[in-house]
Amino acid sequence: MKSVIHKSIAVFMAGVVLFTTMSFAVDIHYCGDSLVDFSFVQQADSCGMEKTPTAANCENSAVTEKPCCKDQQLIKQGQDDLKISFEQLSFQQQIFVVSVAYSYISLFEGTESTVVPFVAYPPPFIERDVQVLHQTFLI
Repeated sequence: MKSVIHKSIAVFMAGVVLFTTMSFAVDIHYCGDSLVDFSFVQQADSCGMEKTPTAANCENSAVTEKPCCKDQQLIKQGQDDLKISFEQLSFQQQIFVVSVAYSYISLFEGTESTVVPFVAYPPPFIERDVQVLHQTFLI
């Protein structure tokens, strides 16, 4: 039960980091006041009533029509301040990081010394008949 809780909390925290750092954009196309199309990955499709160049063909070019269609783009910027470089740390923080890394790496290095810590202690008896060896018999 404890491992399930730890795993679910880890997945939740990874999701929080992912969604706070992720950026995305939404393209929206309106025709009048109604929503025609929206898209997350590409430009939104238009309704087909784009603004036509009628002012060049008309006699009175001062009169222009207000376009009924409009495109809108919503952009959600993610956090970019999670990438801290090593140069931005203070000197004490750099010393701490280096010392932790050195002590962690030294855990996995083997020792090359031939010092035997139990030289002063005699080894246990080998399986022999101790009574015959010391010639002590029970009568």
